[in-house]
Amino acid sequence: MSKPLLSPWQIVNMNVGFFGIQFSFGLQQANMTPIYQMLGAEGKSLPLLWLAGPVTGLLVQPIIGALSDRTTHRWGRRTPYFLWGALVCSLGLLAMPYSPALWFAASLLWILDAANNVTMEPYRAYVSDRLRPEQHAPGFLTQSAFTGLAQTTAYLAPSILVWLGMSKDTLGSNGIPLIVTTAFVIGALLSFSTVYYSVKTVPELPLTLAERTHIAAQPRGVGAVFAEIWDAIREMPDTMKRLWWMALFQWYGMMCYWQYIVPTVASTVYGTNDPKSPAYLDAVLTNGQIGGFYNAIACVAAFAMVPFTRRLGAKWVHAFALGCAALAMALLPGIHDKAWLFLPMVGIGLAWASIMGNPYVLLAGSIPPARAGVYMGIFNMFIVIPMLIQMLTLPLLYDTLLGGRAENVIRLAGLLLACAAVAVCFVRSEKSA
Repeated sequence: MSKPLLSPWQIVNMNVGFFGIQFSFGLQQANMTPIYQMLGAEGKSLPLLWLAGPVTGLLVQPIIGALSDRTTHRWGRRTPYFLWGALVCSLGLLAMPYSPALWFAASLLWILDAANNVTMEPYRAYVSDRLRPEQHAPGFLTQSAFTGLAQTTAYLAPSILVWLGMSKDTLGSNGIPLIVTTAFVIGALLSFSTVYYSVKTVPELPLTLAERTHIAAQPRGVGAVFAEIWDAIREMPDTMKRLWWMALFQWYGMMCYWQYIVPTVASTVYGTNDPKSPAYLDAVLTNGQIGGFYNAIACVAAFAMVPFTRRLGAKWVHAFALGCAALAMALLPGIHDKAWLFLPMVGIGLAWASIMGNPYVLLAGSIPPARAGVYMGIFNMFIVIPMLIQMLTLPLLYDTLLGGRAENVIRLAGLLLACAAVAVCFVRSEKSA
């Protein structure tokens, strides 16, 4: 049975849920380092405290992907997973800013990231399932646009609350500012409601008789799920294998940026390394503003990239965008005026738009549709394994190679993104059967 061609508005509606998912990730990117430091964390321990995301992604996404490929629930193949995941994510966001101690916040992040991963992996497969191949580029780049819009809003949320009259100096009993707490409450409301909207407006297609027969013939049980993951890894398309090297450099570099941009701005622009000082809180708000700006750039750029991706190919557009980000991160540590921080954010925004769209355009065209879930889950391993490597190795380099300075971590991020730009040039596109 041929899939119906979706209108642009339907493609937008089916990706609204990604707004809620990525608002949650945006809150984490912008606020987990400050929350950890306000609860007493030291600079070199930050990568280890961020371990929850990559570990849960490594464990959860391939398993959920394989399970969703074999699901025949009356709600749909993917829908049960991202609805329940979004609900747990909402509860985690609600509790995070009330963390009484560092260990509590770190533990809660594990639950929150596990729920986010349960939601996100089937959501990507749902987009691949629902769209014809010729609509993959607008589908995934619209998803990227919603990522930019959501993270713009998430990064700016504390600043918007200040502009609306809330005091930036009002703290909770745990030392976390009330504006941050309120932003997390907003995220909790958005997480479930947006996903529910998408599945109601653009529900999954019913499985055909052939698909149901194929699923029914698959072996059941935990062993069968892991066997399916292993078989998919062994039979991985060449395009996907080549994407690994790009992903290694790309995600190692992006984690360096997210973890150390606040302490970098605090040091280079505000002249402080004290996370409890008023100047450090100014750095947190400034990061929200520049982060919101680069995500706004990403939102617009994702749509603007569609004709270029169709005409030039996803890999060349992605290589150019990564090169822009590499240059931006090389410039960032030398900026001492807040106003000039927005200039390199243009390059980072272009890269973020491409990161959340173009690799999936390359991937979706190379994997068999019947295994979209498991391959999307395995591709997430290409994201989380570099993150794990970063979190385990950067503490060893922080004092020795990088001189214990956050600014040098940002410079390292730029170098790695340049390597990613080169690596993606060697990816060959191929069509799935």
